Amino acid sequence: MKSAVILNIFEEAIRTYYGINEIFAPMPSPYPSGSIEALLFQKNWIDNKQWNLEDVVRDRQTPAEKGIQFKWEIDSCNQLRTDTVEELDDIFFKEFSSIHPLENAFINTETPAWAIDRLSILSIKIYHMSQKVELEKDQRILQKSMSKLEVLKQQRVDLSLAIDQLFENIRSGRCIIKTYKQMKMYNDPDFNPFLRETS
Repeated sequence: MKSAVILNIFEEAIRTYYGINEIFAPMPSPYPSGSIEALLFQKNWIDNKQWNLEDVVRDRQTPAEKGIQFKWEIDSCNQLRTDTVEELDDIFFKEFSSIHPLENAFINTETPAWAIDRLSILSIKIYHMSQKVELEKDQRILQKSMSKLEVLKQQRVDLSLAIDQLFENIRSGRCIIKTYKQMKMYNDPDFNPFLRETS
């Protein structure tokens, strides 16, 4: 899968999410359930939801009780985000499982899906910075925002190329594809005593 296709799905998710403009809006299903496109759309939708939840939590006017509830929701989003990324990596691992790595093959510092995770967040950053540029009236802040937007766009170009190169290196056997689960502990009652019910 090319990074350009992935970016198009992320941008579609962003347009849809902010078209509804409600943090807890149910996610529509524009792609067949279980497809890689559906997972990519879900990945970006989760990121948009978490972005907005974190903004609300940072608002000093948010009541403490509501802030705690939102923090729990952020934890849930984080877990779903991780699960979605790992599901994507499972698909990639299966797709490339028949490829025999070359003798001098290298291991990348991150899996394809975790690189795609960064691209999803970057797409959301570009959306919000573009909004800032469009609406900002203060010239000093506008210039600062425009400068940041240019950097973000260059990061998108570079990261997109890196993802395409990673897939090509895996296909050619130059890179070994491995999957490692995140082993998150904070959402697991077996590892986080604060989540265990006490009698």
